Amino acid sequence: MSPKGSWILQYLHTVCFLTCCTADLCNWRGSGVVGSSLSGSVQQVRLRCSAGSVTWFSPRHALRVVLQPNVWGARPVAVCVKALRGLRGAAVFVERAASLDLVLQDGESPEQVRCFRAHKAQSVAIFLQASPQIPAGPSVVGFRYELLRDNSSAKEVQTSTVQAACQPCSELEILKAVCNSDFVIRGFIRNVSHDSERQTSLVEVQKGRVYRQRSGVFEREPGLSGSWHGYIHTHLRCGVKAGAGQFLFTGSELFGEAWLGCAPRFKDFQSLYRSAKKAHQLPCDFPTD
Repeated sequence: MSPKGSWILQYLHTVCFLTCCTADLCNWRGSGVVGSSLSGSVQQVRLRCSAGSVTWFSPRHALRVVLQPNVWGARPVAVCVKALRGLRGAAVFVERAASLDLVLQDGESPEQVRCFRAHKAQSVAIFLQASPQIPAGPSVVGFRYELLRDNSSAKEVQTSTVQAACQPCSELEILKAVCNSDFVIRGFIRNVSHDSERQTSLVEVQKGRVYRQRSGVFEREPGLSGSWHGYIHTHLRCGVKAGAGQFLFTGSELFGEAWLGCAPRFKDFQSLYRSAKKAHQLPCDFPTD
């Protein structure tokens, strides 16, 4: 645990918690100046929603955000947070059993996504600690969050390391991916672009056929009846390049973005599927025509 995390834990046992009421069920916007005259004060926010945002202006001392699902009794499997542009003036931690783990650093690159598994039965607590030195000019700390449950493959893909995410999928992983992924689309790669700031690559898919998607990440192409178009994100370190032929893209959806999981060539998937079916080893049925 970092010294900053230790600082917050010490105050949790001694400070007065200031409840902030300027929030709806999903989103909170507030200022750290409120109550800042109380040395070591910790503002506390409770949100009951599966997705939303937190924006903290002029950070002071600390802010504790408790996230709960919007369905009573539901248990989140994992939580993802995405830094908004202009993350400066505070660091973001997640509460563990007896410690705080750093999630987003002060000055984090814009729009970075961090995911972690939920350890409590009904809620997740996130801490924001203001930097000791107040930065010059306006400062704001903001992040979006999503609470993931069993029906989202993002709980597996996005909690893995960069190295694991870049490894080719095994045959079993491919077969499971077509059954469990947030999205499954067959299509051609039109272009691959790279974003050094976000440390991501963007795969543009065209002339696609959507088998499944959790949200509206992929859209129908104008003028091309039955064809779909969209973009899939992956880590820049994976070195993804454009390839010829059709691919079967699978993966997770987070914050309205598709993230790549397994992506075999479609003809290779067809061969794999037929072999697994013959051996009675299919985890689910899938159209291969």
